[in-house]
Amino acid sequence: MTEMTQTEKTRKQTKRKTASSPSRSRRSRGHQGLVGIISRHMRLAWWIGGVGVALLYAWLFYAFFVSPTGFRWRALYGDANYPKGYEIHGIDISHYQGEIDWNSLRGATIEGCPLRFIMIKATEGSSRLDENFKENFYQARENGYIRGAYHFWSNMSSARSQAYHFLQKVHLQKGDLPPVLDVEHKPADKSVEEFQQDVLTWLHIVEDKYHVKPILYTYYKFKEQYLSTPVFEDYPYWIAHYYVDKVEYRGPWKFWQHTDVGRLPGIKGYVDFNIYNGSYYDLKKLTIGNQDDSW
Repeated sequence: MTEMTQTEKTRKQTKRKTASSPSRSRRSRGHQGLVGIISRHMRLAWWIGGVGVALLYAWLFYAFFVSPTGFRWRALYGDANYPKGYEIHGIDISHYQGEIDWNSLRGATIEGCPLRFIMIKATEGSSRLDENFKENFYQARENGYIRGAYHFWSNMSSARSQAYHFLQKVHLQKGDLPPVLDVEHKPADKSVEEFQQDVLTWLHIVEDKYHVKPILYTYYKFKEQYLSTPVFEDYPYWIAHYYVDKVEYRGPWKFWQHTDVGRLPGIKGYVDFNIYNGSYYDLKKLTIGNQDDSW
């Protein structure tokens, strides 16, 4: 057999390399395909994770900031229409309204009706006194309004200590509205029955002092969920329900806080508007000393 030339040797070596290359090529393509699949899955996982985090953030924001006072966020859409068919109007105030110009407020009207009553924040928890309470409480009476005082419920103090704190700081007189309990939050570590008993403890202690049923303030969904047992129907109900044409609560009620974006001369910023479900005569009959069983 004749000896192969250098060119023929080179060709044979090239053929051998070429014959062995498909398996390496297939392995390379398989590796690249696996990397591509993993990359696509990682991008999908990042997208799913990002959406999940965004949804979790939105839920937490709603649960902790919007839901407890969700109706107040509707103020972003502008002033609400005032409910029709009611003539006895009032407001509720606290230090959030700052220093009130009572001379400018005197004679103010809501929907053409005079301002008849003012609810004033007095105490909170077992130690706090609203910094403007004394001045507001005095001026309300001096300017001819039927006045009331309310206590803001705290889950950080016992019902008994809160009731006695209110009685120590607030001295209602004949012609004032019954004391008010503003309760908007239930402690997470108590059952509904335990929470209801605590609320009743406050109401009973204050009722024993003034011999009138205190007024119970809360928004209607909270009442339906936590304070809907028949015993609470004995107490005049002040409902907070904003930006609706009519009260959706089906039980009896005395007061309706229908907006928190009211405007009046003498008050800087917004103020809560309320109506009384009855006549001016009925409102005066509700006051301390004018009820059949009081004082």
